[in-house]
Amino acid sequence: MIRRITAAGFILVFMAMLTVSSTSAAQEKRVIKLPGTHGLPFSDGVIAGNTLYVAGQEGTDDNGKLAAGGIAGEAQAALANIEKIVKSAGFEMKDIVSVTVYLADIHEFGDMNKVYRSVMPDPKPARATVQVAALVNNARIEISAIAVKQK
Repeated sequence: MIRRITAAGFILVFMAMLTVSSTSAAQEKRVIKLPGTHGLPFSDGVIAGNTLYVAGQEGTDDNGKLAAGGIAGEAQAALANIEKIVKSAGFEMKDIVSVTVYLADIHEFGDMNKVYRSVMPDPKPARATVQVAALVNNARIEISAIAVKQK
């Protein structure tokens, strides 16, 4: 009988700890939305604790149109959009630890890489670059990132 009460008590305490833990974690989550994206079914960025997750950003200008200048123009604009989100969240570009680049044409890797090298601060974050079958709006590039703020 004592073992059953002890086990039941342990389970109740454990469940209470999970509830408190998930409640406090939920309070730490914050969403970043840039102007012009309020009707879209995703967040531009989500802060969870000291980590910022940046949704994939296309190379669009402030009007939502793809930037001129081919892959270089779109890459510059995509990275500028990431920087807007990073700064809106209270982070800096140097806080970015991981980047994923999606290219519509892997043959444009070199031109994208020139822009990327000039924009991203040293030391460069970890990065994956992949070719995809297609991107929304016939974009040439989409970039997502993860940033971690040092405490």
